[in-house]
Amino acid sequence: MMDVTVNIPEVVAEVRALFERYEQALIDKNVEVLDATFWDSPHTIRYAFHEHGYGFAQIHRHRVARPPGPGTKERRIRLEILTLGRDLATVNLEFKVRGQDAIGRQSQTWVRFPDVGWRVVSAHVSAMSAPPSPT
Repeated sequence: MMDVTVNIPEVVAEVRALFERYEQALIDKNVEVLDATFWDSPHTIRYAFHEHGYGFAQIHRHRVARPPGPGTKERRIRLEILTLGRDLATVNLEFKVRGQDAIGRQSQTWVRFPDVGWRVVSAHVSAMSAPPSPT
């Protein structure tokens, strides 16, 4: 039976560190780290503002073409990490879009593979024009 223990502290810490490494690699345009973050598979998907990456090869091509710099994130609003057991995690980030009156949303699904460790298998970045209504 699969272990689905929620938010084991050391697993959350591992995923958080990898997420922060990825975020810094975006700013630095460290393609080696960006590539190492994603599962090298034709099944990996990354949707972003100006990208529909179907498969690792397309995602890599976008990484190479993207200019370095701070990107679209002006500041973080909320970061949520959920781990289920020791091998599955989701990361969701809400952020202020740089230079716009918009809220960005970023989500990633992470899987720990026995041979390569943690990798993102699916990612999505989008924005909404106004902050969400309080619930």
